[in-house]
Amino acid sequence: MPIIASKFAEVLQRLAEERKPFAVATVVKTEGSSLGKPGFKMVIDGKGEITYGTLGGVCPEGPIIAVALEVMKTGTPKLVRVYLESAEQSVMEMVKHQSLDEIHVETFCGGVMEIFVEPFLPQNRLVIIAQGGKDDVEEALIKFAKILGFEVWSLNPLPMLKEQPDKLITDYRDEDFSFLNLSERDYVVILTKGERDIKILEALSREKPRFIGLLASRKRVTYDFNRLREKGVSEDFLKRVSAPVGADVGAVTPEEIALSIMAEIVATVRGRSVRRKDEEVVVGEVKAFEEGGDNVVDIGAGSCSPYTSRTDSPA
Repeated sequence: MPIIASKFAEVLQRLAEERKPFAVATVVKTEGSSLGKPGFKMVIDGKGEITYGTLGGVCPEGPIIAVALEVMKTGTPKLVRVYLESAEQSVMEMVKHQSLDEIHVETFCGGVMEIFVEPFLPQNRLVIIAQGGKDDVEEALIKFAKILGFEVWSLNPLPMLKEQPDKLITDYRDEDFSFLNLSERDYVVILTKGERDIKILEALSREKPRFIGLLASRKRVTYDFNRLREKGVSEDFLKRVSAPVGADVGAVTPEEIALSIMAEIVATVRGRSVRRKDEEVVVGEVKAFEEGGDNVVDIGAGSCSPYTSRTDSPA
Protein backbone atom coordinates (compact mmCIF):
# COMPACT_ATOMS: atom_id res chain seq x y z
CA MET A 1 0.00 0.00 0.00
CA PRO A 2 1.39 3.47 -0.87
CA ILE A 3 2.63 5.43 2.15
CA ILE A 4 0.08 8.24 1.70
CA ALA A 5 -2.85 5.85 1.37
CA SER A 6 -1.58 3.94 4.39
CA LYS A 7 -1.37 7.12 6.47
CA PHE A 8 -4.90 8.11 5.43
CA ALA A 9 -6.22 4.69 6.46
CA GLU A 10 -4.33 4.86 9.76
CA VAL A 11 -5.92 8.21 10.63
CA LEU A 12 -9.42 6.93 9.85
CA GLN A 13 -8.80 3.75 11.85
CA ARG A 14 -7.51 5.69 14.86
CA LEU A 15 -10.46 8.08 14.90
CA ALA A 16 -12.90 5.19 14.54
CA GLU A 17 -11.27 3.22 17.36
CA GLU A 18 -11.39 6.31 19.59
CA ARG A 19 -15.10 6.67 18.73
CA LYS A 20 -14.58 10.24 17.56
CA PRO A 21 -16.71 11.86 14.84
CA PHE A 22 -14.89 13.07 11.77
CA ALA A 23 -15.51 14.15 8.19
CA VAL A 24 -13.61 13.49 4.99
CA ALA A 25 -13.50 16.27 2.39
CA THR A 26 -12.56 15.13 -1.11
CA VAL A 27 -11.92 17.31 -4.14
CA VAL A 28 -14.00 15.82 -6.96
CA LYS A 29 -13.65 18.51 -9.64
CA THR A 30 -11.67 21.68 -10.28
CA GLU A 31 -11.79 24.50 -12.79
CA GLY A 32 -9.17 27.13 -13.51
CA SER A 33 -5.91 27.45 -11.63
CA SER A 34 -6.88 25.84 -8.33
CA LEU A 35 -3.96 24.36 -6.40
CA GLY A 36 -6.12 21.49 -5.21
CA LYS A 37 -6.68 18.66 -7.69
CA PRO A 38 -9.31 15.89 -7.90
CA GLY A 39 -8.54 13.25 -5.30
CA PHE A 40 -7.04 15.60 -2.72
CA LYS A 41 -8.42 14.65 0.70
CA MET A 42 -8.63 16.26 4.10
CA VAL A 43 -9.82 14.73 7.38
CA ILE A 44 -11.46 17.04 9.94
CA ASP A 45 -12.22 15.88 13.48
CA GLY A 46 -15.15 16.84 15.69
CA LYS A 47 -13.27 19.85 17.06
CA GLY A 48 -12.71 21.28 13.60
CA GLU A 49 -9.04 20.37 13.51
CA ILE A 50 -7.37 19.00 10.37
CA THR A 51 -5.92 15.60 11.23
CA TYR A 52 -4.81 14.63 7.74
CA GLY A 53 -4.28 15.99 4.25
CA THR A 54 -4.95 19.19 2.37
CA LEU A 55 -7.31 20.59 -0.22
CA GLY A 56 -4.56 22.65 -1.79
CA GLY A 57 -4.18 25.52 0.63
CA VAL A 58 -5.87 27.62 3.28
CA CYS A 59 -8.22 29.34 0.81
CA PRO A 60 -10.71 26.45 0.49
CA GLU A 61 -9.85 24.73 3.77
CA GLY A 62 -11.25 27.37 6.13
CA PRO A 63 -14.82 27.34 4.81
CA ILE A 64 -14.75 23.56 4.32
CA ILE A 65 -13.98 23.06 8.01
CA ALA A 66 -17.24 24.88 8.78
CA VAL A 67 -19.07 22.61 6.34
CA ALA A 68 -17.47 19.55 7.96
CA LEU A 69 -18.73 20.58 11.40
CA GLU A 70 -22.19 21.08 9.94
CA VAL A 71 -22.38 17.64 8.28
CA MET A 72 -21.09 15.98 11.46
CA LYS A 73 -24.01 17.59 13.26
CA THR A 74 -26.67 16.66 10.69
CA GLY A 75 -25.20 13.34 9.58
CA THR A 76 -25.88 14.29 5.95
CA PRO A 77 -23.06 14.56 3.38
CA LYS A 78 -22.83 17.65 1.23
CA LEU A 79 -21.39 18.56 -2.16
CA VAL A 80 -20.02 22.10 -2.10
CA ARG A 81 -18.80 24.36 -4.88
CA VAL A 82 -16.07 26.73 -3.68
CA TYR A 83 -15.31 29.84 -5.72
CA LEU A 84 -11.81 31.20 -5.30
CA GLU A 85 -12.15 34.02 -7.81
CA SER A 86 -13.50 37.55 -7.95
CA ALA A 87 -17.03 38.27 -6.75
CA GLU A 88 -18.22 39.09 -10.28
CA GLN A 89 -17.09 35.75 -11.69
CA SER A 90 -18.63 33.87 -8.77
CA VAL A 91 -22.06 35.40 -9.33
CA MET A 92 -21.98 34.40 -13.00
CA GLU A 93 -20.93 30.83 -12.16
CA MET A 94 -23.73 30.49 -9.59
CA VAL A 95 -26.32 30.72 -12.35
CA LYS A 96 -24.83 27.62 -13.97
CA HIS A 97 -24.71 25.52 -10.79
CA GLN A 98 -27.83 26.29 -8.79
CA SER A 99 -28.20 22.72 -7.44
CA LEU A 100 -24.97 22.80 -5.46
CA ASP A 101 -24.25 24.57 -2.20
CA GLU A 102 -22.10 27.59 -2.94
CA ILE A 103 -19.23 29.13 -0.96
CA HIS A 104 -17.60 32.41 -1.97
CA VAL A 105 -14.04 33.09 -0.93
CA GLU A 106 -12.52 36.40 -1.93
CA THR A 107 -8.95 35.41 -2.65
CA PHE A 108 -6.15 35.60 -5.15
CA CYS A 109 -5.80 31.78 -5.18
CA GLY A 110 -7.99 31.46 -8.25
CA GLY A 111 -10.10 28.61 -9.57
CA VAL A 112 -13.27 26.78 -8.67
CA MET A 113 -13.49 23.52 -6.69
CA GLU A 114 -16.25 20.99 -6.11
CA ILE A 115 -15.70 19.25 -2.79
CA PHE A 116 -17.64 16.33 -1.33
CA VAL A 117 -17.81 16.42 2.47
CA GLU A 118 -18.89 13.17 4.13
CA PRO A 119 -19.45 12.65 7.87
CA PHE A 120 -18.37 9.53 9.75
CA LEU A 121 -20.08 9.21 13.10
CA PRO A 122 -19.52 6.63 15.84
CA GLN A 123 -22.18 3.94 16.11
CA ASN A 124 -24.64 4.54 18.94
CA ARG A 125 -23.22 2.70 21.94
CA LEU A 126 -25.01 1.16 24.90
CA VAL A 127 -22.74 0.95 27.95
CA ILE A 128 -24.08 -1.40 30.61
CA ILE A 129 -22.53 -1.07 34.06
CA ALA A 130 -23.43 -4.40 35.62
CA GLN A 131 -23.48 -5.79 39.12
CA GLY A 132 -21.79 -9.02 38.09
CA GLY A 133 -23.05 -12.58 38.19
CA LYS A 134 -26.18 -13.82 36.46
CA ASP A 135 -28.54 -11.05 35.37
CA ASP A 136 -31.41 -11.72 32.99
CA VAL A 137 -32.07 -8.01 32.44
CA GLU A 138 -28.51 -7.50 31.22
CA GLU A 139 -28.80 -10.50 28.91
CA ALA A 140 -31.98 -9.12 27.36
CA LEU A 141 -30.53 -5.61 27.09
CA ILE A 142 -27.55 -6.90 25.13
CA LYS A 143 -29.81 -8.84 22.80
CA PHE A 144 -32.29 -6.02 22.14
CA ALA A 145 -29.61 -3.34 21.77
CA LYS A 146 -27.79 -5.37 19.13
CA ILE A 147 -31.03 -5.90 17.21
CA LEU A 148 -31.53 -2.12 17.27
CA GLY A 149 -28.06 -1.49 15.86
CA PHE A 150 -26.23 -0.39 18.99
CA GLU A 151 -22.65 -1.26 19.77
CA VAL A 152 -22.82 -2.86 23.21
CA TRP A 153 -20.17 -2.62 25.91
CA SER A 154 -20.58 -4.42 29.22
CA LEU A 155 -18.63 -3.36 32.29
CA ASN A 156 -19.01 -6.45 34.41
CA PRO A 157 -16.59 -7.56 37.15
CA LEU A 158 -18.01 -11.11 37.29
CA PRO A 159 -19.59 -11.89 33.92
CA MET A 160 -21.89 -14.89 33.51
CA LEU A 161 -23.27 -13.97 30.11
CA LYS A 162 -24.80 -16.09 27.40
CA GLU A 163 -25.42 -13.05 25.18
CA GLN A 164 -22.02 -11.62 24.32
CA PRO A 165 -21.50 -7.84 24.13
CA ASP A 166 -19.27 -6.29 21.48
CA LYS A 167 -16.80 -5.49 24.23
CA LEU A 168 -16.53 -6.89 27.75
CA ILE A 169 -14.53 -5.01 30.38
CA THR A 170 -13.96 -6.70 33.73
CA ASP A 171 -11.15 -4.60 35.19
CA TYR A 172 -12.22 -1.03 35.93
CA ARG A 173 -12.97 1.29 38.84
CA ASP A 174 -16.42 2.64 39.69
CA GLU A 175 -14.80 6.00 40.44
CA ASP A 176 -13.49 6.68 36.92
CA PHE A 177 -15.08 6.20 33.49
CA SER A 178 -12.92 8.63 31.54
CA PHE A 179 -11.45 5.70 29.59
CA LEU A 180 -14.81 5.26 27.83
CA ASN A 181 -14.58 8.66 26.09
CA LEU A 182 -18.34 9.07 26.54
CA SER A 183 -20.04 11.37 24.04
CA GLU A 184 -23.42 12.36 22.61
CA ARG A 185 -23.67 8.95 20.94
CA ASP A 186 -23.39 7.02 24.21
CA TYR A 187 -26.21 5.67 26.37
CA VAL A 188 -25.34 4.38 29.85
CA VAL A 189 -27.51 2.03 31.90
CA ILE A 190 -26.57 1.22 35.49
CA LEU A 191 -27.63 -2.20 36.78
CA THR A 192 -25.68 -2.19 40.03
CA LYS A 193 -27.03 -2.05 43.57
CA GLY A 194 -26.20 -0.57 46.94
CA GLU A 195 -23.36 1.89 47.39
CA ARG A 196 -21.97 1.16 43.93
CA ASP A 197 -24.84 3.19 42.44
CA ILE A 198 -23.62 6.28 44.26
CA LYS A 199 -19.96 5.88 43.29
CA ILE A 200 -20.86 5.27 39.66
CA LEU A 201 -23.25 8.22 39.39
CA GLU A 202 -20.74 10.53 41.05
CA ALA A 203 -18.11 9.46 38.50
CA LEU A 204 -20.55 9.86 35.60
CA SER A 205 -21.34 13.41 36.73
CA ARG A 206 -17.92 14.28 35.28
CA GLU A 207 -18.75 12.72 31.90
CA LYS A 208 -21.13 13.76 29.12
CA PRO A 209 -22.98 10.81 27.61
CA ARG A 210 -26.30 11.43 25.86
CA PHE A 211 -28.26 9.31 28.35
CA ILE A 212 -27.82 7.90 31.85
CA GLY A 213 -30.36 5.49 33.30
CA LEU A 214 -30.46 3.82 36.70
CA LEU A 215 -32.45 0.64 37.32
CA ALA A 216 -33.75 1.03 40.87
CA SER A 217 -36.89 1.64 42.91
CA ARG A 218 -38.02 5.20 43.61
CA LYS A 219 -37.09 4.65 47.24
CA ARG A 220 -33.55 3.72 46.26
CA VAL A 221 -33.34 6.61 43.79
CA THR A 222 -34.32 9.09 46.51
CA TYR A 223 -31.67 7.67 48.82
CA ASP A 224 -28.97 7.72 46.13
CA PHE A 225 -29.76 11.26 45.01
CA ASN A 226 -29.73 12.61 48.57
CA ARG A 227 -26.31 11.04 49.11
CA LEU A 228 -25.07 12.54 45.85
CA ARG A 229 -26.30 15.99 46.89
CA GLU A 230 -24.30 15.63 50.10
CA LYS A 231 -21.25 14.93 47.94
CA GLY A 232 -21.81 18.12 45.96
CA VAL A 233 -23.23 16.62 42.78
CA SER A 234 -25.26 19.28 40.96
CA GLU A 235 -29.03 19.27 40.51
CA ASP A 236 -28.49 19.78 36.77
CA PHE A 237 -26.75 16.42 36.59
CA LEU A 238 -29.37 14.65 38.70
CA LYS A 239 -32.08 15.95 36.35
CA ARG A 240 -30.23 14.28 33.48
CA VAL A 241 -30.41 10.86 35.11
CA SER A 242 -33.42 8.77 34.15
CA ALA A 243 -34.30 7.00 37.37
CA PRO A 244 -36.05 4.68 37.59
CA VAL A 245 -35.11 4.02 33.99
CA GLY A 246 -37.62 2.66 31.48
CA ALA A 247 -40.73 3.65 29.57
CA ASP A 248 -44.10 2.87 31.16
CA VAL A 249 -45.00 -0.38 29.43
CA GLY A 250 -46.12 -2.26 32.53
CA ALA A 251 -42.94 -4.36 32.48
CA VAL A 252 -42.74 -7.41 34.74
CA THR A 253 -40.32 -9.95 33.29
CA PRO A 254 -36.60 -9.29 32.73
CA GLU A 255 -37.20 -9.14 28.98
CA GLU A 256 -40.02 -6.62 29.40
CA ILE A 257 -37.89 -4.48 31.70
CA ALA A 258 -35.06 -4.51 29.14
CA LEU A 259 -37.59 -3.62 26.44
CA SER A 260 -38.85 -0.66 28.48
CA ILE A 261 -35.28 0.59 28.92
CA MET A 262 -34.49 0.31 25.20
CA ALA A 263 -37.81 2.01 24.37
CA GLU A 264 -36.75 5.04 26.42
CA ILE A 265 -33.29 5.04 24.85
CA VAL A 266 -34.68 4.85 21.30
CA ALA A 267 -37.04 7.72 22.13
CA THR A 268 -34.01 9.72 23.29
CA VAL A 269 -32.15 8.91 20.08
CA ARG A 270 -35.14 10.10 18.03
CA GLY A 271 -35.73 13.19 20.14
CA ARG A 272 -39.08 11.99 21.47
CA SER A 273 -40.49 11.76 24.99
CA VAL A 274 -41.97 8.70 26.66
CA ARG A 275 -44.70 8.32 29.26
CA ARG A 276 -43.30 7.37 32.65
CA LYS A 277 -44.96 5.91 35.71
CA ASP A 278 -47.25 8.25 37.67
CA GLU A 279 -45.53 9.89 40.61
CA GLU A 280 -47.81 8.22 43.13
CA VAL A 281 -46.78 4.76 41.96
CA VAL A 282 -43.75 3.46 43.81
CA VAL A 283 -41.89 1.68 41.04
CA GLY A 284 -40.00 -1.39 42.08
CA GLU A 285 -41.93 -2.08 45.25
CA VAL A 286 -43.79 -5.37 45.15
CA LYS A 287 -47.53 -5.29 45.71
CA ALA A 288 -48.75 -8.78 46.44
CA PHE A 289 -52.24 -9.87 47.33
CA GLU A 290 -54.12 -13.09 47.68
CA GLU A 291 -56.73 -13.90 45.09
CA GLY A 292 -57.89 -17.45 44.64
CA GLY A 293 -54.82 -18.68 46.44
CA ASP A 294 -52.39 -17.12 43.90
CA ASN A 295 -49.79 -14.48 44.70
CA VAL A 296 -49.92 -11.68 42.16
CA VAL A 297 -46.78 -9.58 41.81
CA ASP A 298 -46.97 -6.16 40.13
CA ILE A 299 -43.66 -4.57 39.28
CA GLY A 300 -43.60 -1.52 37.02
CA ALA A 301 -41.23 -0.48 34.26
CA GLY A 302 -37.90 0.72 35.54
CA SER A 303 -38.10 -1.57 38.54
CA CYS A 304 -35.89 -4.39 39.63
CA SER A 305 -36.61 -7.75 38.12
CA PRO A 306 -38.22 -10.40 40.34
CA TYR A 307 -36.06 -12.90 38.47
CA THR A 308 -32.71 -11.54 39.68
CA SER A 309 -31.09 -11.23 43.06
CA ARG A 310 -31.07 -7.42 42.87
CA THR A 311 -32.09 -5.57 46.02
CA ASP A 312 -32.93 -1.92 46.52
CA SER A 313 -32.76 -1.46 50.27
CA PRO A 314 -30.29 1.32 51.14
CA ALA A 315 -27.05 -0.22 52.30
